[in-house]
Amino acid sequence: MTVKKPLVIVTRKLPDQIEQRMSELFDVRLNEDDHPMSQQELADAIAEAEVLVPTVTDRIDGRLLAHAGEKLRLIAQFGTGVDNVDVESARRRGITVTNTPGVLTDDTADMAMALILAVPRRLSEGARYLRDNDGKWPGWSPSWMLGRRITGKRLGIIGMGRIGQAVAQRAKAFGLEIHYHNRKPANQVIEKELGATYWEDLDAMLAKVDIVTLHCPHTPQTFHMIDTRRFKLMKPEAYIVNTARGEIIDENALVRALEGGEIAGAGLDVFEHEPAVNPRLLGLGNVVLLPHMSSSTIEGRMEMGGKVIVNIKTFMDGHRPPDRVIPAIM
Repeated sequence: MTVKKPLVIVTRKLPDQIEQRMSELFDVRLNEDDHPMSQQELADAIAEAEVLVPTVTDRIDGRLLAHAGEKLRLIAQFGTGVDNVDVESARRRGITVTNTPGVLTDDTADMAMALILAVPRRLSEGARYLRDNDGKWPGWSPSWMLGRRITGKRLGIIGMGRIGQAVAQRAKAFGLEIHYHNRKPANQVIEKELGATYWEDLDAMLAKVDIVTLHCPHTPQTFHMIDTRRFKLMKPEAYIVNTARGEIIDENALVRALEGGEIAGAGLDVFEHEPAVNPRLLGLGNVVLLPHMSSSTIEGRMEMGGKVIVNIKTFMDGHRPPDRVIPAIM
């Protein structure tokens, strides 16, 4: 007896091996040209699908979910963050939401550490200088292209989850002093291993650290967490790095802080209005700008796809998927 395969609609192009395996297991509809789906295309997809596989670029809000057909039972997010999905609206409609946690910890921590190194040492400025001048430069000089040493500096980590801890491990190896702000203190064993100091008061930490790195989710509580007032608390020689979500920083306030010398520089892999980049940021020399590359490794994408497949298969076999997102614990 042939068992009918569930219709799975994937919103973006995934690695070939993942799409091939999906095609073997499910009745899958792929996005061959990888175009970002319009809201109408997404509405059509959820009206028809049994399983939707969106990514962080797809906004699955309550208004869109109103178009959901009776067959839609699972939203299997290809990504760790689910701030693009109205999980509570999905729950009310009896739709399960899953994500792909854990697989991008090292990739994101590596990129955050790369920016922590690149911004104070002016790596982007140096590389751009050679390219813009056809490789010509005045030669070594005691006073040219001076940056800041990071060894011995204080690193302030906002969000001490898996990624925050992985960044702390890397930063400790580079001789940085670890400080962090979180909703609650980390386990004492972790604190001791990292030599980390907990700050309940974020404002107080910002005034004391030399580099700030963001690793918290985007929620209503963290929207514009770093704003004009908080930039003014930071040292003028301090730097900020963001590989989390662009909305956590008030981008216009960041530009003003950089232009006004309130902080020394920034490293950004995410932006407030992605994929748009604030044109004022593009004109600044003391920023390193990357196009949301923290999770962009072959290994990471393959592991994400594997988790999506396991979540779908487990759910369709009548079991609770391993990466179910529960609104109360987001």
